[in-house]
Amino acid sequence: MAYWLFKSEPSTWSWDQQIASGAKGTFWNGVRNHLAKKHLMAMKKGERGFFYHSNDERAIVGIVEVIRPYYPDHTDESGKFGMVDVKAIKPLTRPISLVEIKAERALADMVLVNNSRLSVQPVLEAEWRLILTLAGMKP
Repeated sequence: MAYWLFKSEPSTWSWDQQIASGAKGTFWNGVRNHLAKKHLMAMKKGERGFFYHSNDERAIVGIVEVIRPYYPDHTDESGKFGMVDVKAIKPLTRPISLVEIKAERALADMVLVNNSRLSVQPVLEAEWRLILTLAGMKP
Protein backbone atom coordinates (compact mmCIF):
# COMPACT_ATOMS: atom_id res chain seq x y z
CA MET A 1 0.00 0.00 0.00
CA ALA A 2 1.23 3.47 -0.88
CA TYR A 3 0.81 6.55 1.29
CA TRP A 4 0.29 10.14 0.17
CA LEU A 5 0.14 13.74 1.29
CA PHE A 6 -2.54 16.15 0.02
CA LYS A 7 -1.87 19.86 0.50
CA SER A 8 -4.62 22.42 0.74
CA GLU A 9 -4.88 26.04 1.76
CA PRO A 10 -7.41 26.09 4.61
CA SER A 11 -9.07 29.17 3.08
CA THR A 12 -9.71 27.15 -0.11
CA TRP A 13 -10.50 23.71 1.35
CA SER A 14 -10.02 22.96 5.04
CA TRP A 15 -9.88 19.81 7.12
CA ASP A 16 -13.23 20.82 8.65
CA GLN A 17 -14.75 20.97 5.15
CA GLN A 18 -13.23 17.59 4.33
CA ILE A 19 -14.81 16.10 7.46
CA ALA A 20 -18.15 17.74 6.59
CA SER A 21 -18.13 15.98 3.20
CA GLY A 22 -18.74 12.75 5.14
CA ALA A 23 -18.47 9.22 3.82
CA LYS A 24 -19.20 10.34 0.25
CA GLY A 25 -16.00 12.40 0.38
CA THR A 26 -15.12 14.89 -2.31
CA PHE A 27 -13.01 15.20 -5.42
CA TRP A 28 -9.43 16.46 -5.16
CA ASN A 29 -9.30 18.71 -8.21
CA GLY A 30 -7.29 21.67 -9.48
CA VAL A 31 -3.92 19.92 -9.70
CA ARG A 32 -2.01 21.41 -12.64
CA ASN A 33 1.47 20.03 -12.06
CA HIS A 34 2.58 17.04 -14.12
CA LEU A 35 4.47 15.34 -11.26
CA ALA A 36 1.46 15.74 -8.96
CA LYS A 37 -0.72 14.36 -11.78
CA LYS A 38 1.55 11.32 -11.97
CA HIS A 39 1.06 10.77 -8.23
CA LEU A 40 -2.73 11.07 -8.58
CA MET A 41 -2.64 8.53 -11.40
CA ALA A 42 -0.73 6.08 -9.19
CA MET A 43 -3.28 6.17 -6.36
CA LYS A 44 -5.43 3.16 -5.66
CA LYS A 45 -8.74 2.94 -3.86
CA GLY A 46 -8.20 2.37 -0.14
CA GLU A 47 -4.80 4.04 0.06
CA ARG A 48 -4.33 6.59 2.82
CA GLY A 49 -2.93 10.08 2.80
CA PHE A 50 -2.14 12.90 5.16
CA PHE A 51 -4.21 16.08 4.88
CA TYR A 52 -1.84 19.04 5.12
CA HIS A 53 -2.84 22.65 5.75
CA SER A 54 -0.44 24.86 3.80
CA ASN A 55 0.29 28.60 4.09
CA ASP A 56 0.02 29.94 7.63
CA GLU A 57 -0.62 26.69 9.50
CA ARG A 58 1.82 24.42 7.66
CA ALA A 59 0.86 21.24 9.46
CA ILE A 60 -0.47 17.75 8.88
CA VAL A 61 -3.89 17.76 10.49
CA GLY A 62 -5.69 14.59 9.40
CA ILE A 63 -5.85 11.35 7.47
CA VAL A 64 -7.86 10.78 4.29
CA GLU A 65 -8.56 7.72 2.16
CA VAL A 66 -8.73 7.48 -1.62
CA ILE A 67 -12.27 6.33 -2.44
CA ARG A 68 -12.18 6.76 -6.22
CA PRO A 69 -9.07 6.43 -8.39
CA TYR A 70 -7.94 8.87 -11.06
CA TYR A 71 -10.50 10.27 -13.51
CA PRO A 72 -10.79 13.48 -15.61
CA ASP A 73 -10.88 16.80 -13.73
CA HIS A 74 -14.05 18.61 -14.79
CA THR A 75 -12.41 21.98 -14.03
CA ASP A 76 -9.55 21.44 -16.51
CA GLU A 77 -10.46 22.95 -19.88
CA SER A 78 -7.32 21.48 -21.47
CA GLY A 79 -8.38 17.91 -20.64
CA LYS A 80 -4.83 17.05 -19.53
CA PHE A 81 -5.40 16.70 -15.79
CA GLY A 82 -7.45 14.51 -13.52
CA MET A 83 -8.40 13.99 -9.92
CA VAL A 84 -9.23 11.40 -7.28
CA ASP A 85 -11.93 11.34 -4.62
CA VAL A 86 -10.99 11.25 -0.94
CA LYS A 87 -12.86 11.02 2.34
CA ALA A 88 -11.76 12.02 5.84
CA ILE A 89 -10.80 9.13 8.08
CA LYS A 90 -9.74 10.90 11.29
CA PRO A 91 -7.86 13.91 12.56
CA LEU A 92 -4.38 13.55 13.94
CA THR A 93 -4.35 13.54 17.73
CA ARG A 94 -2.31 16.71 17.38
CA PRO A 95 -1.17 18.57 14.27
CA ILE A 96 2.41 17.90 13.17
CA SER A 97 3.98 21.12 11.92
CA LEU A 98 6.43 21.49 9.07
CA VAL A 99 8.90 22.92 11.61
CA GLU A 100 8.62 19.70 13.64
CA ILE A 101 8.96 17.55 10.51
CA LYS A 102 12.09 19.44 9.43
CA ALA A 103 13.59 19.01 12.90
CA GLU A 104 13.24 15.23 12.73
CA ARG A 105 16.40 13.74 11.17
CA ALA A 106 14.57 10.62 10.01
CA LEU A 107 12.28 12.82 7.89
CA ALA A 108 15.07 14.79 6.18
CA ASP A 109 14.42 13.08 2.83
CA MET A 110 10.64 13.45 2.93
CA VAL A 111 9.23 15.08 -0.21
CA LEU A 112 7.46 17.68 1.96
CA VAL A 113 10.85 18.82 3.28
CA ASN A 114 12.55 18.92 -0.12
CA ASN A 115 9.71 19.95 -2.46
CA SER A 116 7.20 21.66 -0.22
CA ARG A 117 5.37 23.30 -3.14
CA LEU A 118 4.21 20.00 -4.67
CA SER A 119 0.48 19.72 -3.93
CA VAL A 120 0.21 15.93 -4.02
CA GLN A 121 3.17 13.82 -2.99
CA PRO A 122 4.16 10.33 -1.90
CA VAL A 123 4.98 9.47 1.70
CA LEU A 124 7.20 6.50 2.50
CA GLU A 125 5.83 3.91 4.94
CA ALA A 126 8.58 4.72 7.48
CA GLU A 127 7.68 8.43 7.24
CA TRP A 128 3.99 7.61 7.65
CA ARG A 129 4.68 5.56 10.78
CA LEU A 130 6.98 8.16 12.32
CA ILE A 131 4.52 11.02 11.79
CA LEU A 132 1.72 9.00 13.37
CA THR A 133 4.03 8.21 16.29
CA LEU A 134 4.90 11.92 16.67
CA ALA A 135 1.18 12.66 16.75
CA GLY A 136 0.71 10.13 19.56
CA MET A 137 -1.16 7.67 17.36
CA LYS A 138 -0.63 4.00 16.68
CA PRO A 139 0.92 3.46 13.22
